[in-house]
Parts: sequence; C-alpha cells; structure tokens
Amino acid sequence: MKIRVLIVAIMASLLAGCATAYYNTLDKAGIHKRDILVSRVENTRDSQEEAQDEFKDALEQFGSIVALQNTDLKQAYDKLSAEYEDSQAAAEEVTDRIDAVENVAKALFKEWETEIDQYTNAEFKRSSTSQLRDTRTRYNGMLSTMRQSEQSMQPVLRTFRDNVLFLKHNLNAQAIGSLRGEFATLEDDIAVLIREMNRSIAESNKFIEELRGATA
Repeated sequence: MKIRVLIVAIMASLLAGCATAYYNTLDKAGIHKRDILVSRVENTRDSQEEAQDEFKDALEQFGSIVALQNTDLKQAYDKLSAEYEDSQAAAEEVTDRIDAVENVAKALFKEWETEIDQYTNAEFKRSSTSQLRDTRTRYNGMLSTMRQSEQSMQPVLRTFRDNVLFLKHNLNAQAIGSLRGEFATLEDDIAVLIREMNRSIAESNKFIEELRGATA
C-alpha cells in the first residue's frame, strides 16, 4: 500500500514538473499563462457549443426512430449506437477542455501569488493582491458553471447508453415501444443540458472579456 502511494506521489510530482517546464518554455517564447488561460476558456466554450449540437442531433435521431411504427431494429440500433458514441466523445472533449483550463489557471494563480511576495512597494502589493482576488473569484464562478454543464451531460449519456443496450439485447418489436416512453425523459434532460451549457458559455465569454480588459 505504501509503495502504491509513493508511486502515485512520484507520478503526480513528475506531471507537475512537466507542466511547469511546459509553461516556462511558452513564457520564454512570449506566450504567457494568462494568454493560455484565455485560449483554453475559448476552446472549452467552443467544445460546449459543439457538444450541444451533437446532443441535439442525437435527440433528433432518437425521436425519428421511436416515431416510426415499423422500424428496422438493427438499423435503429446502429444509428443510436453511433449517436451515443459521438455524444460520449463530445462530452469527453468538454471534460478534457475544462481540465486544461483548470490546469493553467492553477499555474497562473500560483505564479501570481509568488510574484506578489516579491513586491517591496506596499501599495502595488495591495493592488495586485486585490486584482488576484477579484480574478480568482470570477474564475471560480466560471469554473463552477463549466463543471455544472459537464455534469448535466451525464444523465443524458446514461439514458442513451441504457437505450442502446436495451435495443442491442432486445432486437424485437417490443423494444421500440419501450423506448418511446424514454423519449420524453431524454428530451427533458437535454433541455437541462443545453440550459446549463448556455449559462457556462455566457460565463466564459464574460470572463474572457474581463481578463482581456484587465490587460488592455
């Protein structure tokens, strides 16, 4: 058990070291952590918009399949399975983007705190500390909405997975009839997902504007 803990600690240390070296290299090239943070927030926003479209397409496919009276169940399974895989991939990309935002934000705030300690001018130090506090508050609010939008995808994915598996295991006429009852639930879950993502996208845009305004 102790060996496993030690290995995990070593791996975490190595990853942290790699990230630090990565950011330091970019910083020397004139690409600062603040710029990287803005870029990654933009990428996350774009991924959320793409995920919205993917889930909407999946819902449309689901609705078209359950609406038909005589459906080729194998074809229905293939379509829903493909939509589920695309939706899952879109959700994973959103998660990866949010993790990347969190990674660079931690590095940025750590650097900022370190540099504040280097001030000898008390007024400058107070001003920078206040800016850091305000920026971190705005960032935490944005990150919270990002994570909520991320979580809103999970009920949809679970429902999709259940229905895809149900079709796979029950390729018979009763399967489509049973899926019709799931459509309303899925529709409601996707409506919640889109609402949460729109809120997160709006917070991301606001954070980007404020961060850019602070450096203008």
